[in-house]
Amino acid sequence: MSDESVIFRREEGLAWIGFNRPASRNAMTWEMYNALEASCAQLAEDDSVHAVVLHGVGGEAFVAGTDITQFAHFNKPQDALDYERRIERVVSGLETLNKPTIAMIEGFCVGGGAAMAMACDFRYCTPSLKFGVPIAKTLGNTLSITNVSRLIDMVGVARTKEILMQAKLLSADEAYQAGLVNNVFSPDTIATEVTAIAHEFSRCAPLTLQASKSLVGRVQAQRRASLEAGDDWVTTCYMSDDFKAAVDKFVNKTSFEWSGR
Repeated sequence: MSDESVIFRREEGLAWIGFNRPASRNAMTWEMYNALEASCAQLAEDDSVHAVVLHGVGGEAFVAGTDITQFAHFNKPQDALDYERRIERVVSGLETLNKPTIAMIEGFCVGGGAAMAMACDFRYCTPSLKFGVPIAKTLGNTLSITNVSRLIDMVGVARTKEILMQAKLLSADEAYQAGLVNNVFSPDTIATEVTAIAHEFSRCAPLTLQASKSLVGRVQAQRRASLEAGDDWVTTCYMSDDFKAAVDKFVNKTSFEWSGR
């Protein structure tokens, strides 16, 4: 399965999913989210694949969030709620996929890209990593409460507040020290290293892999608030004058200042 902006291939027991909009730092469109969701559903039934690797094309970004032009039509609270539920369905499908998943990250991994990387079982990056959710300085929207939970699970409360409230982008070293990424490789070797790591799963007991992933997921699910628990802030932020002005700034190159409304 492939889409020109999402490249899907199988090779020697591995599935590779490449996000292919390098001119836009691989920012996700609705069609790309749909292609990722469909790929995960297909892979769940494919016993010939023992691991899945997600990566960005171009070497400068994994995924730089959702394409901001996708927000231009938001005009009622349900638009915001539908968006977050749609994203959660895709991210959750990746998170619960019954195979080991690896995010191979070069450069920017922000917003929706950060959520997708956190949903993977393992993360490997190059020294150029910039990981975060800088919406406090860009769009003025909010993460869903489930993605806030994922971030807390990964880096703790203090760093989560730095990332969300100070728009901090973690470097590769910071991400490694925080336990967010499993290792840092050079741009010249990361593909080879990740390929070797992914192939190791073919030598492991499949049921143990599936059980371990599922049981960790159950523990995490017990700690997370329901998606609906954050609906008040999702609608407040997405329907705000600030969010509309920030989207307009991106789409039409207008200027604005934060108003808090």
